[in-house]
Amino acid sequence: MTEITSSKNELFKRWSDLATSRGIKKHNEFILMGEKLLEEFLKNPNFTVKAELIYEGLKTVTGFSSAPVSAQLHRVPVFKLSKDLFNELDVVGTHFNLLVLEAKPIEALPLNQTPQGLELICPLGDPGNLGALARSALAFNVKKLILSEESCSPYHPKAIKASAGALLKLELYKIGKFADFISQNKNIFALDMKGESVAKFKWPKNLQLVIGEEGPGFGDIKGLQRLSIPTQGVESLNATVAASIALFAYSSSQH
Repeated sequence: MTEITSSKNELFKRWSDLATSRGIKKHNEFILMGEKLLEEFLKNPNFTVKAELIYEGLKTVTGFSSAPVSAQLHRVPVFKLSKDLFNELDVVGTHFNLLVLEAKPIEALPLNQTPQGLELICPLGDPGNLGALARSALAFNVKKLILSEESCSPYHPKAIKASAGALLKLELYKIGKFADFISQNKNIFALDMKGESVAKFKWPKNLQLVIGEEGPGFGDIKGLQRLSIPTQGVESLNATVAASIALFAYSSSQH
């Protein structure tokens, strides 16, 4: 076990970078945090574990021995941090073991490939929104979650927490700039404030559904087949809430 007590330590500085999408991309690592998420991960550790981070007096994983989590993972390096340094890395405030994992590469979406089932395209830059959307995507059997260049990293700790781990289970793909992709691809359905109601729409089995970022939406992009969620008393819904309703409508139509 290696002790780290200084914020100038190179490993600590590297792990600090993992609180941002840019740092995750730079180092190709992310930190998994949260008692339930760690317990679930340890049942099926499908990411390479690079390190375990603990501090003095840290509680242990429920159902495991008092030994560090790494004892279950075949000689994973353990680093004991001062409590203050640990709290800096524990950005969602779990006060629980942290695992540094190797991020899996996200493949580019194949060109001109026919959708299989419902494929969801999103440019969400807010980690909480992306995580909440991913949770709904998994719940309603989305086949692919397609992230645009503007999206935050799916390995952002706040995104993973909001997704309840769904981002570690979904089939992820990436595309370039959001506007470029949707303007160059036909037969995409867009969730917008104006368009046919999702409740009355005859959903095809295979389609790509795209949601807009908060605020900008789709602007004047032409050629999109627009779907809407009728509301009363408010102009629009949060993008994640609207997408979840649309996903439920699609899922219900397939039964």
